[in-house]
Amino acid sequence: MSWDESFQEFRDRVRDALNNQRLRTALDRATETIYAARKRALSRLPYYSYIEKRAREIKTWSIEHLPELIQSTKEAVEELGGVFYLAKDAKDLNEYVAKICEQHDAKLVVKSKSMTTEETFLNDALEQRGIEVVETDLGEFLIQLKKEAPSHIVVPAVHMPKEEIAELLSRLTGKSLPPDAEKLTRAVREILREKYIKAEVGITGANAISADFGTIFLVTNEGNGRFVSTAPPVHICVAGVEKLVPTVADGLTICQAVCPNATGQLLTSYISLITGPSRTADIELTTVVGVHGPRELYIVLLDNGRMKMAKDPDFKQALYCIKCGACINICPVYREVGGHIMGYRYVGEIGAVLTYFYHGLEKAATFAYTCTECGACNHVCPMGIDIVGMVEKLRERIVKAGMTPPPLRELPSNVEKYKNPFGEPPEKRTAWMTES
Repeated sequence: MSWDESFQEFRDRVRDALNNQRLRTALDRATETIYAARKRALSRLPYYSYIEKRAREIKTWSIEHLPELIQSTKEAVEELGGVFYLAKDAKDLNEYVAKICEQHDAKLVVKSKSMTTEETFLNDALEQRGIEVVETDLGEFLIQLKKEAPSHIVVPAVHMPKEEIAELLSRLTGKSLPPDAEKLTRAVREILREKYIKAEVGITGANAISADFGTIFLVTNEGNGRFVSTAPPVHICVAGVEKLVPTVADGLTICQAVCPNATGQLLTSYISLITGPSRTADIELTTVVGVHGPRELYIVLLDNGRMKMAKDPDFKQALYCIKCGACINICPVYREVGGHIMGYRYVGEIGAVLTYFYHGLEKAATFAYTCTECGACNHVCPMGIDIVGMVEKLRERIVKAGMTPPPLRELPSNVEKYKNPFGEPPEKRTAWMTES
């Protein structure tokens, strides 16, 4: 498919999304709720500007010193009896994780939310090897049932109204479930409980990883992250290298910065800190690894274009992103069309920049032009990222690569021929003047 055909297909999808009333209802409900909750939370944190400032300093320093942090993390993880691996790209990561699962004869893998595994299409790679993969985050579980990508970086099923979810879960359970959030949640809870116990491997992401002790930070509300990281005998943590910070204290600061912006809470229900496999020395001070938690811990970090981005002055600040989703919630375009239009694996205009480095320019080129450059995202970003500025730089590279959107390419000739940029004859544009 040519670039012009791809862009026209994208425009058709935008038109379909704008006419999808169910989607519009779901987006209106969710974004208004999240934005209002964020506003309330920040009003109760008069010192939040300090947290933002400190978090920005941490991320800035960390991205400038990634090689040192990677080495420190490796040493810390191995000293605690864990296994460290740095994957160069998505294929490398998927093959390594699949190898671990096969070595442990895993038939069932449970996962907590991880955008990095969405980025690499890890679920597909494992399922192709005959391994059952079950997402345990409620939103991820729902979109897995629908075989869809996340439409939001924090709330992956935000595009689904409760009525659609009730229909989906009713078909799955064989029961007639009402569009009631509590009853639908209870139904999913019943389905997932046995999966935690039966799984041979648990895979999580990480909100941060401290290089001093190799400590993993998991921020959740549902409690599924704790089940996934403790119930199976093997825990694999997958994260991009940008999640590394120098110290445990720094990791906690990042978590404090995330919560109000991501969910409108002062803190989420669970913030888990995991440092090495579970262990005990209660019997004659003899250390035994693997008690009530995993016997084995793997930390798998992913490059996949991040080290290149860290050296690019136009885009390295994108790695400061803490994946809170505040920019998405306030985006006027996102609120009209959703993340399946305004995204690939990562959504929003910050997602366009990430997509450029992780999946290539062609994957990012269409939705890089959904941005109106209104600046709302810049205003709410807790890390002070100039998202609009990066979008402008990204569009420059798209044009230089010969992928100017057809409507923009036609502007000069339209102005010359029709005296307007829209390609409409003057008589058509002035028709309203003669209408009675």
